[in-house]
Amino acid sequence: MLQMVVCVKQVPDTAEVRIDPRTNTLVRAGVPAIINPFDAHAVEAAVRLKEKYGGRVTALSMGPPQAAEVLRRALGMGADRAILLTDRAFAGSDTLATSYILARAIEVINRETPVDLVFCGKQAIDGDTAQVGPGIATRLGFTQLTYCMAIDAVDLEQGYIQVQRKLEGKREIIRGRLPALLTVVKDLNELRYPSLPALIRAARATITTWSKDNLDLDPAQIGLKGSPTSVRRIFAPPARPGGEIIPGEPRAAAVALVARLVQMKVIADK
Repeated sequence: MLQMVVCVKQVPDTAEVRIDPRTNTLVRAGVPAIINPFDAHAVEAAVRLKEKYGGRVTALSMGPPQAAEVLRRALGMGADRAILLTDRAFAGSDTLATSYILARAIEVINRETPVDLVFCGKQAIDGDTAQVGPGIATRLGFTQLTYCMAIDAVDLEQGYIQVQRKLEGKREIIRGRLPALLTVVKDLNELRYPSLPALIRAARATITTWSKDNLDLDPAQIGLKGSPTSVRRIFAPPARPGGEIIPGEPRAAAVALVARLVQMKVIADK
């Protein structure tokens, strides 16, 4: 029986994010919040392992009260339990502080029932740092397996997991000791549609809420005090000018293109 924790984050839908040109900050008003797409694949991976090997999946998120919605999404996908870490003291936490808070929460869960696997998306689409998952693994002392694109085997008796990691232009097959933390890419699986009964159960489910008082945290390591980095400015990249179109028949257009490249000194005129 596998005991698994999946870390999920509520993020703004980046397709609709706008930036205030005066303050250089994100305009969140009217922007829908969604589950981080990579985290959705992490939930799917944990649920599939539960179906194959048996066990329990706990979805864990840190955020404001409205982040409970992404936990309900995880419950609808097949997670068994949902825990929301929410406290004003967590506000302003960077990746270092966030990994500390999440790791402390996993330690509490681990004391209840030893955790075999922790899943995270490879990165969050609003920050793109890819730092929180590795930070949690380091703090817990778990085997760290990043950019997982396939899970080949899990052996509880021998205490190992074998995965395939997505690398640039190739893949790496690696075996690691349990307990382990995996960060996953979208290639790992295809998301299934939740069933109607699962969605009804998720809507009616109770979300467990933990504050800083439940986690035995060092106040100096959370929130702004525990965050050595901060976002100073957010801005949109300048709009790229449209490309130049050379009309005409292919042969004439090719001659005109070469002449234009020579004029721009991209190629030499021989």
